[in-house]
Amino acid sequence: MKDQFYLHFDTMPKSTAQMKGVYVRNGKPRFYEKSSVEVAKNQFYAALKPYAPKYPTSAPVKLTIWFAFDVKDKKKWGKPKTSRPDTDNYLKLFKDVMTICGFWLDDAQVVDERVYKTYAEKATIMVKWEEISEVNI
Repeated sequence: MKDQFYLHFDTMPKSTAQMKGVYVRNGKPRFYEKSSVEVAKNQFYAALKPYAPKYPTSAPVKLTIWFAFDVKDKKKWGKPKTSRPDTDNYLKLFKDVMTICGFWLDDAQVVDERVYKTYAEKATIMVKWEEISEVNI
């Protein structure tokens, strides 16, 4: 299976999977997911679910993601975004939601991933994923 689609947002969610809160109870630290992460997960879920396959794949997956963060400054459009959020932390949250939506059984199946992060006029995520049988380097 091979698919490509675009997700559009009013503004790009900026929370990452690493954004955890901590509190201490009975002398032990307890970690929890911040509400902003839950909001981002829900936004990603609502956008991704209509594109999820009927059944999750069990094959290895090649994944290409382009995160286009909205900015008003026209001079920045198309330029690389070198500020936060980091691509690895941001992609982790996005892949977790793709797993929940049923694109694959486990995000460990993603054996080839490419991530791009730029500025654009409108907040957009381009997703391209495909089942593969071998990795070509």
